[in-house]
Amino acid sequence: MAPFRPPVPERATIAGPVGPLEALVETPAGYAGADCAVLCHPHPLYGGTMNNKVVHTTARALQERGHATVRFNFRGVGASAGSFDDGRGETADALAVVDWACARWPRAALTLAGFSFGAYVAFRAAALRPARRLITIAPPVRRFDFAALAVPAVPWTVIQGDRDELVDHREVLSWTGSVRPPPTIVLMAGAEHFFHGRLNDLRAAVQAQL
Repeated sequence: MAPFRPPVPERATIAGPVGPLEALVETPAGYAGADCAVLCHPHPLYGGTMNNKVVHTTARALQERGHATVRFNFRGVGASAGSFDDGRGETADALAVVDWACARWPRAALTLAGFSFGAYVAFRAAALRPARRLITIAPPVRRFDFAALAVPAVPWTVIQGDRDELVDHREVLSWTGSVRPPPTIVLMAGAEHFFHGRLNDLRAAVQAQL
């Protein structure tokens, strides 16, 4: 088998609820149209963008397993129109991107993935659009009220570091232990919030869920 060659990113502008959304589309060579993924980035007010290394690593993990991926900037980030809306508007942005991806690849099964704030948005979006799977990385359960949301009826994985300095893994485990059906939990020993030095392990953890 030939070694994987990262796809050349294709810049795209997607019509969002309050104006254009900046996106990067990456389609693996020989893509068969069977799987696609939309990825949501960390908190816009704290430097989160679609180029975040955790989001990029997750996208690459999915591409290596045959998924076309779409990373995008939430409203008010980069060239995306609008301003921060505490998760509500960002969920509408994510849904617009999902609809765009599903129109571009109409036969593809959808994976939704998000990191930190993006995990909250992906979790909300998964209850509103049909998806094959949901991957939430370091979901900020203290900052946002996940417990008030319906649990998506989709296979769901939570990836969490036990040395996360921003998201307490014990709170994540307490919440995930209370929901039905429960997600698959991947607790990464020694991993911090941004997975410093552990991106290859994160990549492997994502691929193990596929």
